[in-house]
Amino acid sequence: MMAKKKQTDYGNESISSLKGADRVRLRPGVIFGSDGIEGCQHSIFEILSNSIDEAREGFGQIIEVIRHSDLSISIKDYGRGIPLEYNPKEERYNWELVFCELYAGGKYQNNSGENYEFSLGLNGLGSCATQYSSEYMEVTVLRDDHKYQLRFEKGENRGGLAKEKATYQHTGSIIKWRPDLEVFTDINVPLEYFQTTLKKQAVVNAGLIFRLYDEASDTSFEYCYPEGIIDYLKELNNTKNFTEIQFYETATKGRDRADKPEYKVKLQLAFCFNNEINLLEYYHNSSYLEYGGAPDKAVKNSFVYEIDRCLKARNKYNKDESKITFTDIQDSLVLVTNTFSTITSYENQTKKSITNKFIQEALTDFLKHQLEVYFIENKPESEKILDQILVNKRSRETAEKTRINIKKKLSGSVDISNRVKKFVDCRTKDLNRRELYIVEGDSALGACKLGRDAEFQAIIPVRGKILNCLKAEYDSIFKNDIIVDLLKVLGCGVEIKSKHNKELNTFDLNNLRWHKVIICTDADVDGFQIRTLILAMLYRLVPTLIQIGKVFIAESPLFEINTKNKTYFAYSEQEKAKLLGKIQGKYTLQRSKGLGENEPEMMWETTMNPQTRKLIQVIPDDACNTEKVFDLLLGDNLQGRKNFIEENGHRFLGMLDVS
Repeated sequence: MMAKKKQTDYGNESISSLKGADRVRLRPGVIFGSDGIEGCQHSIFEILSNSIDEAREGFGQIIEVIRHSDLSISIKDYGRGIPLEYNPKEERYNWELVFCELYAGGKYQNNSGENYEFSLGLNGLGSCATQYSSEYMEVTVLRDDHKYQLRFEKGENRGGLAKEKATYQHTGSIIKWRPDLEVFTDINVPLEYFQTTLKKQAVVNAGLIFRLYDEASDTSFEYCYPEGIIDYLKELNNTKNFTEIQFYETATKGRDRADKPEYKVKLQLAFCFNNEINLLEYYHNSSYLEYGGAPDKAVKNSFVYEIDRCLKARNKYNKDESKITFTDIQDSLVLVTNTFSTITSYENQTKKSITNKFIQEALTDFLKHQLEVYFIENKPESEKILDQILVNKRSRETAEKTRINIKKKLSGSVDISNRVKKFVDCRTKDLNRRELYIVEGDSALGACKLGRDAEFQAIIPVRGKILNCLKAEYDSIFKNDIIVDLLKVLGCGVEIKSKHNKELNTFDLNNLRWHKVIICTDADVDGFQIRTLILAMLYRLVPTLIQIGKVFIAESPLFEINTKNKTYFAYSEQEKAKLLGKIQGKYTLQRSKGLGENEPEMMWETTMNPQTRKLIQVIPDDACNTEKVFDLLLGDNLQGRKNFIEENGHRFLGMLDVS
C-alpha cells in the first residue's frame, strides 16, 4: 500500500524571489556556468575582461595579475579608473551600480560609438556577480586626483566609499578578492589557468602586456605578442609548417536580420598548413570561443568549398572518389580567427560561442574570396596543400575500413582455442598464473606442448618470419593472419596513437588473458630475428604490456654438456667455460639443437620449469631511446644499421660459435 503524501499548501505566498547577493551566491551556475572550479575561473575572467576593455580602448598598455598564496586574486590595470561617485542620471552612486547591481555597466551604448566599441564585457554582470560570489573584495581606484576605496564581504558593502586626495603616476583600478568556498565547491584555480588565459589574451590583443606573479612559487611571467595572431602562429609552427603564414583582415557593417540594427564587424584571420600539429582557435572581442559558433561554421564552409573546387578543377580526385570533409583539412591546418563586433549574440554568459548570423556570412564571403586568390597566386603551395589533404582523406578512409575489419577480426567469445589455428590453451582460468609461450614454428610447438605444464602454460606458434610492424601500415598489419591471431590470443586489443587511426584503438588491459607473455625462439640468427620482430609487434601494437613488465624472453641454452651422471646446460660462452672448469672426468659437448629437436624433458627443464628456466623480463628504456634502437634494427635507417653492425658485430659472434 502506498504511503499518503504529506499535504502542503501551494498558494500565492509559495512564490518567492532571490534578492541581492543571493541571486548569485545561491545560484552561481546561472551566471558562471558552474559552481565548481570552471565557474570560479569564469568569475576571474569577468574582472580581467574589464581591464582588457580599457586597455583596448587605448588606456593603459599593461595589466598585472597576482595569484596570492591564500588563493585570493589581484588584477591591476592602468586605465582611466572605474567611475565610482554619484550618478545624477541614475540617482545612485556608480559603485553601487557596478558592484551591487546586475545588468548595470558602461558598455550598453557601444554600437553608437560612445564607449568600448568592441567590448569583451557587455552584459553588465561581471563585476557585480564576482563581488557577490567573493568572501571579500577590495577595490582601489585612482582617478580625478583622488584615491577611492571600497570593501565588500560576502556580497555586502562595509563602510561605503572612502575617498581621499592623492598623487599618482598613473590612473587605474586595482581589484583584490577571494572567491568564496560557500559559493564555489573549489577555489584553488591552478596556475596553468592564469598562464593559459593571459597568453591567449596577449595573442588576440596585439601589443598589450600581461604580467603574472605567482606568490606560492615566487615566479613571474610576461606575455606580449606585438603582431598578435601572426606572432602566435610563428611561435607554434617554428620551421615545421609547409606553407607560409597567411594573414587577412577587413572591416564591414551589417545586420543579423532586416529589422535588427546595423553593427560594425572587424575580422582577422591567420593560418598555415603543417604536417606535425593542427590547431583551430576562435576568439571574439578577445573571448576564447571554446565551441566556436559562427566563426567555426564560416571557416569550415569556406575551406571545404574552396579546396573541393580546386581539387575538381585540377583533376586531383580519383574516378568516383568521395568529396573531402573538413576533418581532412583540419588534420594539417593551423588557424586562428580574431573577430570583433559592436553587437554580439553570445550563446550564454560564459561566452564560449557566438551566434551572429551576419558575422558568419561576412567571414564566409571574405574567406572564400581570399582563399580563391591565394590558391591562384601561390600555385606551388596550393599543390602541396591539395596533395596533403588528399593523403589525409585517403588515410582516414583506409583507417575506417581497417577499424571495421580489425574490430570484426578481434571480436568474439573469450574461448579462442577453436578460432586460432594451432593455439594450445591451458586449463586454469586464474589470470595470476596463466602463461603464454610464443614459439618459433610447428616443431617447437610440438616439443613445448609435450614439455609444458598444461595446467597454466599455453602455446601459440609463429609460422615463418613475422611482419615488420615498425615499417608496415596498419591496413597491412591487420591483414596479417599471424599478427591477428596473436592479438586474439592476447585478448587486450590494440593501442593506436596515429592521428589518422585513433579510431582503431581498442586496448583494454582488463581483457588481457595472461600473467606472463613469454617469447621463446631458437638461439640462432633466425631465432634472434624472429624474437626482435615479435618484440617490435608488441612495442607498436600493445606497448603497455612492455611498460608494465608482462613480456619476457625465455633463454634457450647454447650448449649441452653430458657427463656420466648428469647433463649440464650453458646459456653463454662464459657459462660454458665456467662449467667445463668444474667438471672432473670425461664429458661430451655439443651445440644445443633447435627447440623443435629437443626432448620434452629438456624443454621442461631448460625453458618451461619456473624453478629452473631463465626468463629475461623486457623492461622499457626511456621512450626516445627505445624508438631509436627499434628504428636502427628494423626501420629505414639502412646506413645506421650498417654502421652498427660494423662497430658491434664482433660482440655477438661468440654467441653464434658452434665449435
